[in-house]
Amino acid sequence: MVGVRAAFALTSDCRNSYNRSMKAVVSEKGQVTIPKALRKRLGIQPGQVLEFVEENGRLVATKASSASPFQSLYGVLHLGSGVDDWIREMRDPE
Repeated sequence: MVGVRAAFALTSDCRNSYNRSMKAVVSEKGQVTIPKALRKRLGIQPGQVLEFVEENGRLVATKASSASPFQSLYGVLHLGSGVDDWIREMRDPE
C-alpha cells in the first residue's frame, strides 16, 4: 500500500510496541481501558488513583499521590508523655 504509514512499530517478536499511537474506546459510562503495555511502562497498578486535567484541549492523566495529606503530619507532635496525661493536663492545668 503506497502512502499508508503504520501507526505502530513491531518488536523483535512481531508484537505491537505501541510506540506511536494507542487508541481506546470510551464506554457509555465514560470508562476507558488503558492498554496493558502503557500500564506496564508507567507502573500503573490495579487500584491506582489517577488525576485527570485538561491541558490545551488534551486529556492528561497523572498518578495521584497515594499518601494521605495527614500522613505527613504523623509523629510531628511530641507530647513528652502519654496522650492521657496530656489530656488531663489540658483539662486541669494546675
